[in-house]
Amino acid sequence: MPSAFSHAFVGAALGALFRRPGPPARFWLAGAACAAAPDLDVIGLWFGVPWGSMLGHRGLTHSLAFAVVLGGVVAALLFRAPEWRGRRLTVWLFLSLATASHGVLDAMNTAVTGIAFFAPFDNTRYFLPWRPIPVAPFAFRFFSARGFVVFQAELLMIWLPAAIVAGVAWAARASRERGR
Repeated sequence: MPSAFSHAFVGAALGALFRRPGPPARFWLAGAACAAAPDLDVIGLWFGVPWGSMLGHRGLTHSLAFAVVLGGVVAALLFRAPEWRGRRLTVWLFLSLATASHGVLDAMNTAVTGIAFFAPFDNTRYFLPWRPIPVAPFAFRFFSARGFVVFQAELLMIWLPAAIVAGVAWAARASRERGR
């Protein structure tokens, strides 16, 4: 799996498709948190949930259904103020996309277990055909020599493309706004 840092960066960067840079920080932090949240499923390992179970790692929390539900819950809880009226659907879409990005990135790495994209309806695990992202060491082992090598690969294969997408989105938005 890519590191939590890379998942969070992609989640925040996807926000550029929906909003110009700037406050509120809650918007960007919610995207980053939603993108990292699917890996909370590792807590189940401590309680004896088997790895390949639908409730196990890379199961339900990595699914598209979970992404839609989490995006909706977070949008409803954090963006209910009047200034978000008329934009909540867009926020829900952003947060759902940020959450779904987690499974997509995990399906592009060299791990042994695929992603249950269609859970809870189907527990089949999938990978994407192109899997260039090395698996990041887990937890504090990420801060090791191997973790540094993996992070360098993530900078090139995840952070750089995400930053380019964000930059292009912001430039396009600025160009449209100048043209009005």
